[in-house]
Amino acid sequence: MAAIQLLRHATLLLDLDDTTFLVDPMLSEPGEIPPIPNSPNDRENPLVDLPDVELSYDAVLVTHRHRDHFDDAAADQLPSDVPILCQPEEVDDFREDGFTDVRPVEGTVSFEGIEVTRTPARHGHGDLAEQMGPSSGYVLDGARTIYLAGDTVWYDAVPETIDAHAPDAVVVNAGAAQFVEGEPITMTPEDVGEVRGAVADDVPVIADHMEAINHCLATREDLAAAVDGVAIPEDGERIEL
Repeated sequence: MAAIQLLRHATLLLDLDDTTFLVDPMLSEPGEIPPIPNSPNDRENPLVDLPDVELSYDAVLVTHRHRDHFDDAAADQLPSDVPILCQPEEVDDFREDGFTDVRPVEGTVSFEGIEVTRTPARHGHGDLAEQMGPSSGYVLDGARTIYLAGDTVWYDAVPETIDAHAPDAVVVNAGAAQFVEGEPITMTPEDVGEVRGAVADDVPVIADHMEAINHCLATREDLAAAVDGVAIPEDGERIEL
């Protein structure tokens, strides 16, 4: 069994075999997070409600600790003993939040029989990518192989990861997140088109990370108009793989 349910932005419930991962939990109520600074607008985040979905999961998987991927509400609401799989650079931060079962993913770790491999990500272009700090993707390998690209733009490591792992589905963080200056720091519709062209026609490409945070400027409508063959779920929608 494999399925992905989009809650909001990059927050997912990912079912693989008999295990459910809560990915990048942003659990704040609308307007509880200040606008991302230096953005083209000053709307308070999140822009939309969480859907009415039961949060039942076995572990939490965090690509990086920016506020739109792990917020104060998640730190407050998640059980302190939940297993958290994360970047090695952020282990101490989770432990300082009071979590007692923090598992760094340096290369590959196993959780309930599922192999979780950390993959490269580049959160922007040039110097801005360095300023954004470390960000990761993950490949989860069970009965199906799922590639979560994370907050990254299209660059050589993305097709290399696809070639190395031959995923059965790819999840891309779209939305063309951008500041007033500089290039986008997450995938644009054009980037998503590159991912679509890098996998076989029967491999689903699922796009999230849109319409929930003030600096994500590309909408679902923009993406659908630009790229064919990409699944663009609504908040709360579940996609069976």
